Amino acid sequence: MKFFLHPQAREELEQTIMFYQQQQAGLEKRFIEAMDDAINRVCRNPLLYRKIEDDVRKCRLLHFPYALIFRTKLAQIEIIAVMHLRKQPHYWQSRK
Repeated sequence: MKFFLHPQAREELEQTIMFYQQQQAGLEKRFIEAMDDAINRVCRNPLLYRKIEDDVRKCRLLHFPYALIFRTKLAQIEIIAVMHLRKQPHYWQSRK
């Protein structure tokens, strides 16, 4: 299944990568790998993940305090947010 990032999710992803790049050498690469892993898991079986609202689901990244907020839309995965798990849990709801 194919996926696409909501423009604000793409911005969140880029900001998070830059943040981890500044924290420790190579940490951004580990974050990118965790992100790729989560996207691959979601694309293989999107219904495996817990519904958090109507058609919206959540997949946690391994080893990082982030989750993908996504929904299936016309045989594609729309990633609505790359959400930090300890900050404003419902901020993405305006992106529907």
